[in-house]
Amino acid sequence: MVNPYNQDLDQNPANYQPLTPLSFLERASDVFPDHTAIIHGNLKRTYREFYTRSKQLASALAQLGMTRGSTVSTLLLNTPPMLEAHYGIPMCGAVIHAINTRLDPATIAFQLDHASSEILLYDRELGVIVQEALDLCQVKPQLIEFVDSECQYDTAPVNLGADDYENFLKKGDSNYQWLMPEDEWDAISVGYTSGTTGDPKGVVSHHRGAYLLARGNAMVASMPKHSVYLWTLPMFHCNGWCFPWTMSAIIGTHVCLRQVRAEPIWQSIKTHKVSHLCGAPIVMSIILSFENQQDYKPDHQVQFFTAAAPPPESVLKQMQQAGFLVTHLYGLTETYGPAVINEWHQGWNDLEMTAQASLKARQGVRYLPLEHLSVLDPETMTPVPADGTTIGEVMFQGNIVMKGYLKNKMANDKAFAGGWFHSGDLAVMHPDGYLQLKDRSKDIIISGGENISSIEIEEALLKNECVAAAAVIAVADEKWGEVPCAFVELKPQHQWKDDQAKEWCKENLASFKVPKYYFFEDIPRTSTGKIQKYILREKLKKILG
Repeated sequence: MVNPYNQDLDQNPANYQPLTPLSFLERASDVFPDHTAIIHGNLKRTYREFYTRSKQLASALAQLGMTRGSTVSTLLLNTPPMLEAHYGIPMCGAVIHAINTRLDPATIAFQLDHASSEILLYDRELGVIVQEALDLCQVKPQLIEFVDSECQYDTAPVNLGADDYENFLKKGDSNYQWLMPEDEWDAISVGYTSGTTGDPKGVVSHHRGAYLLARGNAMVASMPKHSVYLWTLPMFHCNGWCFPWTMSAIIGTHVCLRQVRAEPIWQSIKTHKVSHLCGAPIVMSIILSFENQQDYKPDHQVQFFTAAAPPPESVLKQMQQAGFLVTHLYGLTETYGPAVINEWHQGWNDLEMTAQASLKARQGVRYLPLEHLSVLDPETMTPVPADGTTIGEVMFQGNIVMKGYLKNKMANDKAFAGGWFHSGDLAVMHPDGYLQLKDRSKDIIISGGENISSIEIEEALLKNECVAAAAVIAVADEKWGEVPCAFVELKPQHQWKDDQAKEWCKENLASFKVPKYYFFEDIPRTSTGKIQKYILREKLKKILG
């Protein structure tokens, strides 16, 4: 039988257009052209200006040959060009590759090569890092340098022969007819994992997923029209969890911050009536460290969304007293950012703070745009009992799961085995349907919102001639959420002290990856020689409490 609802009812340009978050900016400019879109220090730009500049960027990039399948990389702080890049780059059909500004030159070089980057847009402050990365990579991207008029640079500029960003924009056509994706499955961005086993993997995201998560953010976060969002979350983290696109959908205002510092945060909240912000637990610590809170305390409640390690009870209480409502999220680069939210029940407000903190420590339930979330036995692919104790692997299905890993079929086959995306994270499911992470099979440590590979730290330690074996695990930290802790087994007749180990790590790792604690002892192993990290975790609990 022919389905009558499919007969002579085909897609055509009148009834079907591919979903893309780029259209949010066009609409915002059409409907609210004079509404403030971006605030950066003394700089203010309207939605008309934001849209015009994004089109100019797209046009200028197109003149350089950027089109569908091209990669344009950015090494930028939370500044207006980073917002313009999230629109202008895909508007010419290209893919945005937002690089973590805290990475070492070698890792940046790897990403530039792997993504086949043709253009690199960077901040003058990062010129030295760019120079060192370019010396290491094979590709030779054309360079565009952003000089921030709202910043007083401490060092002299590095002359890399780059085009000035503002001059580059002037080359673009303000009436440029930007490109819709040919298909909503087309790539909009590529972001890289932390590389827990081997090289980092390039996570490819599509227009459909970005559109849905951007809209989902607004709904889940209860963001009304004209909300004001403070950029304490780096925009290179999963494309700022898609909030660069979310804010255009609700005609909101972006308040940019080059650096996350306590006083500018409080000043921005008071001056600009900030309603929402996101960040790792470290951002909460920075907020609470400010001594003059009373001078800036808002007369409205501020929504704060945090991911990574759950905040301690004391932090939750202090944030509440300071006027912030904290919501706990969980997600991955592979899910465009948040895919799980700790949806709060009103009745839980009547519980003691300790009980509330226990409930907030759970990651929660599926995000609105996610179709399916489960904790499965990875061997049988069946759900584990919802008893709060049986551990399984967190798995996802839905439109906010990545297209896949760039140029890595083997990794894709493994990640999507059985028709689910395998997160590698281990969790339990509670009877009420809320999941809670218990471990990370990928050996990821989340410190200050940054993903740190324990394997990478172990490899750095093993390069020292004194070290026979190394095991790195996460330890809870009130300020950073988690920090690395290193157990080091020395070779016979060798000595190594804390300060020596720390100095070695500083020389071989990015500063945020350096372990906070060091223990020199024999490392427990199984009969087959595998390191037993669970024993070390239990031991650490006894040592540090």
